[in-house]
Amino acid sequence: MANINIPVSVLNLVPIRKGQNAKQAIESMVDLARASEKMGYTRYWIAEHHNAPTLVSSATSILIKHTLEHTERIPVGSGGIMLPNHAPLVVAEQFGTMATIYPNRVELGLGRAPGTDMMTANALRRTKGHESVYTFPDDVQSLLTYFGPEEIQSYVKAHPGVGTRVPIYILGSSTDSAYLAAKLGLPYVFASHFAPQQMGTAISIYKEKFQPSQYLDKPYMMVCLNVIAAETNEEANYLATSLELFFLNVVRSSSMPLSPPVENINEYYSSPMEKEMVKSMTSAILKGSKDTIREQLANFQEQYHIDELMAISYIFDEEKQKRSYEILKEVVDGR
Repeated sequence: MANINIPVSVLNLVPIRKGQNAKQAIESMVDLARASEKMGYTRYWIAEHHNAPTLVSSATSILIKHTLEHTERIPVGSGGIMLPNHAPLVVAEQFGTMATIYPNRVELGLGRAPGTDMMTANALRRTKGHESVYTFPDDVQSLLTYFGPEEIQSYVKAHPGVGTRVPIYILGSSTDSAYLAAKLGLPYVFASHFAPQQMGTAISIYKEKFQPSQYLDKPYMMVCLNVIAAETNEEANYLATSLELFFLNVVRSSSMPLSPPVENINEYYSSPMEKEMVKSMTSAILKGSKDTIREQLANFQEQYHIDELMAISYIFDEEKQKRSYEILKEVVDGR
């Protein structure tokens, strides 16, 4: 059986639950971070999304700072900062400042997608057109320099930021970023929680093409999966209907908050195509009781041999969400 005693981490999109407002969603984010820290999770990351009325993760660096303030030890980072939306110098100044206040606790995951629709992306972008998407490799290199030692700096520096060595991770949902992460010798994180289709190919490319660097001497492969763990398989299947409804909203481009689970999810689909699209987007999932999760994770590891699992758990009931993370931690700890 494959080794499932691997580090586990948490990703949070900061969804607004039905009946919540934005402030309460942020309070829930902090509450889950504290719980994750207490459980011994490796890191806690917060996403970036824009013009999404049911997600509060637009000002990611501010949410990271807020989470750092309300936790004690757990590293907090971005999953990720969507670099086409930001000037690298500004990112370096923000994360360099946080790293100065909270040494060795700030992490920077970087993505090349906009984290929104194209009209909103146009409102966000710092350049006319979409040139910044294509400058992603250069922008990553700029950030590595800004966080590096004094002797490699040019005239323009990030103050504070120089010498903080904020760790950088490359995020991806296709194979493009696998090549970049491998070339730069950086850790790679694949977004299987919403785009699992190219996961296997991307993992293979990253591992095969990896070039050792000053940051890593061997590949470090992280995968983000949906995780719905509960006391029984039946309860997990029931709780997972909130996840299906969440992705049904994505398919329909609608703006429903994270909703309570439902008895018959099939009643909510208007066509077989909708159901198939949601199934495709959510196919990378660990779902079930502790024994089922253990078996699923072992099978996953047998095939992919990842170095770290990042879990996202779209569960409406916050206590059951925490229990889901508890069960996953118990599985990897062999309890």
